[in-house]
Amino acid sequence: MKYRLFLLDLDDTLLDFQASEREAFARLLKSLGHDGPLEAMYRDYQAINQSLWRQFEQGAVAKEVLKVERFRATFARHAPGLDAAVASEHYLDTLADTVVLIDGALALCEQLAAHGELGVITNGVERIQTRRIDASGLSRFIRFVATSEACGHAKPDPRFFEDAVARARRFHRPETVIIGDRLDADILGAQRFGIDSCWFNPRGLPNDTAKDAPALGAPQGAILPTCEVRRLDEVVPTLRRVSARQT
Repeated sequence: MKYRLFLLDLDDTLLDFQASEREAFARLLKSLGHDGPLEAMYRDYQAINQSLWRQFEQGAVAKEVLKVERFRATFARHAPGLDAAVASEHYLDTLADTVVLIDGALALCEQLAAHGELGVITNGVERIQTRRIDASGLSRFIRFVATSEACGHAKPDPRFFEDAVARARRFHRPETVIIGDRLDADILGAQRFGIDSCWFNPRGLPNDTAKDAPALGAPQGAILPTCEVRRLDEVVPTLRRVSARQT
């Protein structure tokens, strides 16, 4: 395999963020004394949260605002008596301790570590992501963690990736690959930065980014990964095939 530097997204690539988020949200509301139905509130929270994260990635909202606003907007609809600032602080601690691995994540990191250096790239909150990595058992394979919070720029901004590769022992563009689940953050970021990418697409979603490419800032039409996998145990064999084609 030609790759020696592996930049791995964390949430929904190595860690099952949706499972962790749902459990952390339920635990948070219980700790705040809210005993009403959670399904509608959680659905609204997810929609609000995802919208705010996309605004953050576009530079339209600050992370400190995002962390509280997602709860303020949710509580305004469902539980106006709850304190959004208190919820935000408690939620981050709860989320940090709620970790669910994606199937094959541990084995993948072990395999990749035999070939080179691993770095995690994440738009999440630094202290929370670091705690989650430690709790996951993956930290022994990971050389560095690059976060948007520490960098000041978020994926897919090329400045985020400049910061990430500066943390590596050695960076050689043709030997670097990003592995992530989001076309509009991980794969587009790789495309803008000029390195290879592996799209982790467990649900087999279509790549229909061609129509959105100008708005997303894709440099050459659709967002195109170098390769695509449905399961994490396909990553290493697929990267080997890509390496064989390119050499």
